Amino acid sequence: MIADLPAPVGAGTYNVYTGGPADSTVPTAAELGLEPPRFCAACGRRMIVQVRPDGWWAKCSRHGLVDSRDLDLYR
Repeated sequence: MIADLPAPVGAGTYNVYTGGPADSTVPTAAELGLEPPRFCAACGRRMIVQVRPDGWWAKCSRHGLVDSRDLDLYR
Protein backbone atom coordinates (compact mmCIF):
# COMPACT_ATOMS: atom_id res chain seq x y z
CA MET A 1 0.00 0.00 0.00
CA ILE A 2 1.32 3.47 -0.88
CA ALA A 3 0.61 4.85 2.60
CA ASP A 4 3.03 2.26 4.03
CA LEU A 5 5.98 3.37 1.86
CA PRO A 6 8.93 5.05 3.60
CA ALA A 7 8.57 8.85 3.95
CA PRO A 8 11.13 9.80 1.24
CA VAL A 9 9.13 8.00 -1.47
CA GLY A 10 5.67 7.58 0.07
CA ALA A 11 2.55 9.59 -0.57
CA GLY A 12 3.43 13.15 0.30
CA THR A 13 3.14 16.78 -0.67
CA TYR A 14 5.90 16.69 -3.30
CA ASN A 15 6.55 14.81 -6.54
CA VAL A 16 9.60 12.57 -5.98
CA TYR A 17 10.85 13.06 -9.55
CA THR A 18 10.41 16.81 -10.07
CA GLY A 19 10.14 18.34 -6.59
CA GLY A 20 6.92 20.07 -7.63
CA PRO A 21 3.43 19.49 -6.22
CA ALA A 22 2.50 15.82 -5.76
CA ASP A 23 -0.10 16.00 -8.53
CA SER A 24 2.35 17.34 -11.14
CA THR A 25 3.26 15.38 -14.27
CA VAL A 26 5.69 12.49 -13.89
CA PRO A 27 8.51 12.34 -16.50
CA THR A 28 8.24 9.51 -19.03
CA ALA A 29 11.50 7.88 -17.90
CA ALA A 30 10.16 7.71 -14.34
CA GLU A 31 6.88 6.17 -15.54
CA LEU A 32 8.92 3.45 -17.25
CA GLY A 33 10.87 2.78 -14.05
CA LEU A 34 14.14 4.07 -15.50
CA GLU A 35 14.62 6.98 -13.10
CA PRO A 36 15.11 6.86 -9.31
CA PRO A 37 13.36 9.39 -7.07
CA ARG A 38 15.34 12.62 -6.68
CA PHE A 39 13.23 14.61 -4.20
CA CYS A 40 11.74 13.64 -0.83
CA ALA A 41 7.96 13.23 -0.97
CA ALA A 42 7.58 14.43 2.62
CA CYS A 43 9.64 17.66 2.58
CA GLY A 44 10.62 18.31 -1.06
CA ARG A 45 14.36 18.40 -0.35
CA ARG A 46 16.77 17.11 -2.96
CA MET A 47 18.03 13.67 -1.92
CA ILE A 48 21.45 12.08 -2.28
CA VAL A 49 20.95 9.30 -4.85
CA GLN A 50 23.28 6.45 -5.77
CA VAL A 51 22.44 4.25 -8.74
CA ARG A 52 23.81 0.69 -8.71
CA PRO A 53 23.62 -2.06 -11.33
CA ASP A 54 20.96 -3.82 -9.23
CA GLY A 55 18.94 -0.75 -8.17
CA TRP A 56 19.40 2.51 -6.27
CA TRP A 57 19.29 4.12 -2.84
CA ALA A 58 18.18 7.62 -1.93
CA LYS A 59 18.78 9.53 1.30
CA CYS A 60 16.86 12.52 2.63
CA SER A 61 18.69 14.52 5.29
CA ARG A 62 15.49 14.65 7.37
CA HIS A 63 13.62 11.43 6.57
CA GLY A 64 16.37 8.85 6.15
CA LEU A 65 17.40 6.24 3.62
CA VAL A 66 15.31 4.17 1.25
CA ASP A 67 16.65 1.40 -0.96
CA SER A 68 14.99 0.06 -4.12
CA ARG A 69 15.37 -3.48 -2.71
CA ASP A 70 13.14 -2.48 0.21
CA LEU A 71 10.42 -1.35 -2.19
CA ASP A 72 10.16 -4.76 -3.89
CA LEU A 73 7.70 -5.72 -1.14
CA TYR A 74 5.24 -3.12 -2.51
CA ARG A 75 5.28 -4.29 -6.13
